[in-house]
Amino acid sequence: MTPLQFETAHAPQWDELQAMLERAEGSPARKRADRKADKKKGAIDGARLSVLYRRACEHLALAQARAYPIGMTQRLEELTRRAHQLIYRRHEPGFGIGRLRRLVLVDIPQSVRAHRGYLLVATLLFLVPTLLVGWACWRDPGFVLHLMDADQVRNFDQMYGPGPGSIGKPRSADTDWQMFGFYIQHNIGIGFQCFAGGLFGGLGSVFFLVFNGLQGGAVAGYLTARGYSTDFYSFVVTHSAFELTAIVMSGAAGLRIGHALLAPGRRTRLAALRHASADAIVVMYGVIAFLLIAAAVEAFWSSARWVAPEVKYGVGAACWALVIAYLGWQGRPRAAIDAKGTPDAG
Repeated sequence: MTPLQFETAHAPQWDELQAMLERAEGSPARKRADRKADKKKGAIDGARLSVLYRRACEHLALAQARAYPIGMTQRLEELTRRAHQLIYRRHEPGFGIGRLRRLVLVDIPQSVRAHRGYLLVATLLFLVPTLLVGWACWRDPGFVLHLMDADQVRNFDQMYGPGPGSIGKPRSADTDWQMFGFYIQHNIGIGFQCFAGGLFGGLGSVFFLVFNGLQGGAVAGYLTARGYSTDFYSFVVTHSAFELTAIVMSGAAGLRIGHALLAPGRRTRLAALRHASADAIVVMYGVIAFLLIAAAVEAFWSSARWVAPEVKYGVGAACWALVIAYLGWQGRPRAAIDAKGTPDAG
């Protein structure tokens, strides 16, 4: 599709969005006149505004990817910026509670979905090595020594084996809190590595995603082959919903940074990096939140011996479903409902 064909096909939607924005952003006198007119012809349709905003974002992404004329991309950037400010402007007073609520319920899941291409690549980079090495270590437990030394392997045997030092044995409250702090430091360190590695053209993010996938697969395959699968999987099933998702999200944010540096388009590399960072940082807010939740669950729930493995599996499945639902559907605009109670197709 040529730039002219693209603009001809979508310009009516851009004009409609621009008219709605000008109406909503007009002077006080204009707004009073509009309110009087609204009583006769109806107020601005928020659902329609959201639809036009999402479509303008999609058109902007296409225009940038296809290197369409700069005037077109600048118009779309301006429209999406104004629409975003109008839709997500903060009305709530107080000490940032409204802003935090908006960040958690809208901005983070929407930003993650906007990075779905990078998220898919990061998932494959993490999951494929995990499955391949897990299968190799399950078939031949000695294969694990290709990826970690004997001391590390013995440590995992002690952690998940039947001995007195196994994970899940009752610990004092002080130790639980100490482990909570350790898990925070460890998890956030991994997330930061996957994200900051994007500054090396994305290669660092690729390396840390693959490396962590290899390590996790080796441990899972080895412990399964050793017969410790119940202790291991009941321990990791719950907090892994948050921890593994956060690792993949941080890797996706790092890949976004790396892509901006390698293919800045019409921007300078510095401008492209700034633009990509502004998008990726919202994803990283979600990463930090997920890693904090994972650390708390791992310290106080996963290690609880008094909880039956079947219960942990059930709670773990619920947590995975919650994470998927949150990232997949939370923050989507609600469809307008017409007088008959059916969704408005507009």
